[in-house]
Amino acid sequence: MNHTESENSAAPFHGQELASIVVPLLKGVIYQEDSPALWGSLLNLMAAVRDYVAVLGLELILDESEGYAFLRSNSEGDPEGTNSAPRLMARRQLSYPVSLLLALLRKKLAEFDAGAGDTRLILSRDEVVELIRIFLPPASNEVKLIDQVDATLNKIADLGFIRRLRGERQMIEVRRIIKAFIDAQWLADFDKRLDEYLQRPVKGMEKDDE
Repeated sequence: MNHTESENSAAPFHGQELASIVVPLLKGVIYQEDSPALWGSLLNLMAAVRDYVAVLGLELILDESEGYAFLRSNSEGDPEGTNSAPRLMARRQLSYPVSLLLALLRKKLAEFDAGAGDTRLILSRDEVVELIRIFLPPASNEVKLIDQVDATLNKIADLGFIRRLRGERQMIEVRRIIKAFIDAQWLADFDKRLDEYLQRPVKGMEKDDE
């Protein structure tokens, strides 16, 4: 077999491997800890994946140290809206309770990272309830509050920012990908944002995202 024949025979295999990476990325986030073999393939073909998804108007966001990767529309880096290309990845409008709880979890993760200890931030549902309680009227119904927090956590889990621990449904892990969506600059303004939130008590946590 000559060199050209060898290249041609390798091309289909390369394409199949590329597809086996891009398809999961189009479905959601890839985590190193969840899919180590897929993660290894992604690192090996990172340049090819970037080129491939760029044709679709997408950008590969990969954090090797944190162990996650996902796709983002190129237009998300275009705040002025000058990019007229159609969006493949839909942008979701989050409800106020979801946005607030995401912010609180991100701040908790920053505090956790500042201290020494485990790399996984695990919280109980009761701890999450205490995080949100300050934004609620003092006479809030406790049972209803817990149900509302559970509903909001389910929405955040669907977005991929937390996951319920297997066999311990009242425990959650805050996934480190949240850092990619709520950055250090946002956290620097967090105290100001908290003041704004405190002026607007959380209501209707049971409502769906808009």
